[in-house]
Amino acid sequence: MNGYKHIFFDLDQTIWDFETNSREALIELSDKYEFAAKGIKSTPQFLAEYFSINEKMWEYYRKGLIDKNTLRYARFELTLKKFGINNKQLAEGIANDYMLIAPQKTNMFPHTMETLDYLKPKYTLHIITNGFEDSQHVKIRNCGIQHYFNQIITSERAGFRKPDIRIFQYSLNVTNACAVNSIMIGDSMEADVIGARDAGINQVYFNPSGKSHTENITYEIRSLKELRTLL
Repeated sequence: MNGYKHIFFDLDQTIWDFETNSREALIELSDKYEFAAKGIKSTPQFLAEYFSINEKMWEYYRKGLIDKNTLRYARFELTLKKFGINNKQLAEGIANDYMLIAPQKTNMFPHTMETLDYLKPKYTLHIITNGFEDSQHVKIRNCGIQHYFNQIITSERAGFRKPDIRIFQYSLNVTNACAVNSIMIGDSMEADVIGARDAGINQVYFNPSGKSHTENITYEIRSLKELRTLL
């Protein structure tokens, strides 16, 4: 492990707790938009439908099948339709408010700060994220972690989305790193692990829920604190 100089982190669901923060934001919006009065009697059911649809929409976005605006709005429009609500204006209102509220949330995964404190003096840290340029910087700033990272590389900035190897090549170029002295840490098997592996970069699969898989990966952890042993 002594050969590593650069550590690349994913942000959402690796450092920033996407599910918890999204849930908090959506619960606030369920009150503001009076979901119950519109026929959405169960907020947990709405959340379950949203998270399922959102995951599919992000997959389409990674593959270049939809653009940023489609992802932002269609996930809410499709979720509302699950409850018999066909209201594009309502979906757009929820989507716009969500993009303002969710990035303000600051829930991070356990042991994030102590792990970054440990790694910062030893390695040069960066972020590679498929998240939107505007919202990702808000998340990082509000969580107070911007000083840990030398480069914040978004897919919008790079022009490519994980798992496209070109975003990893771009990241290596702008950080003056090379594949052999770099390692990628992320929660997405497809975007982070396989993407980095295809680019010749070693990987740490952050797998807190213990999802089963058959992929050949460099390392796997259930908690960020395990990085102190690996690195």
